[in-house]
Amino acid sequence: MTSSTQLAGGNGGPEHLLPLIDTALEGLGKGTVERNGPLPAGGPGSNGLRTGSTAVTGEGCPNTGVGATRALAEMSQWFTQYAIDPADPACAAHLHTPPLAVAVAADVVAGAVNSSLDSWDQGPSGVAVEADVVRALAHLIGYCPETATGAMTSGGTESNVTGLMLAREHATRAAAGKASRRGRPRILCSTDAHFSVARSAGVLGLGEDAAIEVGLDSRRRMDPESLHTALAAIDDAGDVPIAVVATAGTTDLGTIDPIPEIAGIAETHGLWLHVDAAYGGGAVFSHRLAPLLDGLERADSVAIDLHKLGWQPVAAGLFLVRDATLFDPLQRRVAYLNSEDDEQAGYRSLLGRSLRTTRRADALKVAVTLRALGRTGLGALVDRCHDLAGHAASRVNDEPRLTLHSDPVLTTVVFRYLPRAGDPDSVNARLRRRLLDEGRAVIGRTEFDGAVHLKLTLLNPNTTEGDIDALLETVVAAGDKECA
Repeated sequence: MTSSTQLAGGNGGPEHLLPLIDTALEGLGKGTVERNGPLPAGGPGSNGLRTGSTAVTGEGCPNTGVGATRALAEMSQWFTQYAIDPADPACAAHLHTPPLAVAVAADVVAGAVNSSLDSWDQGPSGVAVEADVVRALAHLIGYCPETATGAMTSGGTESNVTGLMLAREHATRAAAGKASRRGRPRILCSTDAHFSVARSAGVLGLGEDAAIEVGLDSRRRMDPESLHTALAAIDDAGDVPIAVVATAGTTDLGTIDPIPEIAGIAETHGLWLHVDAAYGGGAVFSHRLAPLLDGLERADSVAIDLHKLGWQPVAAGLFLVRDATLFDPLQRRVAYLNSEDDEQAGYRSLLGRSLRTTRRADALKVAVTLRALGRTGLGALVDRCHDLAGHAASRVNDEPRLTLHSDPVLTTVVFRYLPRAGDPDSVNARLRRRLLDEGRAVIGRTEFDGAVHLKLTLLNPNTTEGDIDALLETVVAAGDKECA
């Protein structure tokens, strides 16, 4: 048997993996050196990016392979060389973290064992570790661990569609047998809510326009008075509100909606409350920032992404519900996965916890991280990134060529370059692309009221204040060149 056909599992698995992991890591190291920065220079037109893939992978599927060692060495180096490196201090565009080495190592084990969590007999240890992670996070956000439950997801989008699907089914069952209105179901969310809320409404057959945007207050949070107004308008139209979605950490500004006030309104109207805390949920690790999430325990469901403020390899989403019975609409009995007598005998599956069937044991890397760092260790990482955002905002305020949009809430800093000449929107857009093309920096872009803004999303706790200063100087220099 050649190294290309050896298996990762079984008694010989570790022996088969070890030399291949060494080869992969060597390629990773070489690719990092060749890239020599946060991203490869040249942009989308780079010859290495366009033609290098074909040179390394060949055209499609070859008739005869080149062998495991060569394929792994060449492709690991190429892939790394032409990738974005979120561990570089000049890579600060998106909610895209550099993963902890201990989590990546744990993920290798999960991949080698290759459990699937849709039935107990495909992953008993995976089923058990996911239950432990769910229980730990449920406790941290204030749910009762004995009654709450949840599941790992691919991220906030899957978590949001799961929450809204359960909300729809909850509303449908609550209305059964009652004289209820026949208007359209409506979901209420803030103007700055994640686009996946409207997309989820479309996926669920409600139409994307079923997501009604609620106005914002002066801090770009959902305004409770506007929520009252929107509910009244829905009632006047004869439609049926089924859920309110609050956001704990908007993608651009990290804004956290006033959860206690929104929870009170949802409870008064008998509406499902889902909190999209994909970004901000990791603040629960920080004693400093956790109070921003007060009221989270009143939500019916919560989305948290630990591949954001949790430093996990993608994917590490988590979907939680305050009571296990809320998962009832997802329960299915399938003879070849979760027969009733097996479950009664204790062989419980997680089939009814997810919209997916096959699911890998993504909870292992999370469990290893929680055990390795604890809340204090993870909280220190959160606080460090929060401090970096504060430093960046201060430096933006000190630089005459830059203007800050607003004080950071979590770890994002939104600002604009002020050109001496030319259209500000065009200059800000071009300077960002200049930095990408030159391979010097990866910074974000967004818009408010039609105006182009730049964004730093600071999720690398190893970044220094000096790195931030250098990055902002690079931005200003690029802007000055665009104005020259």
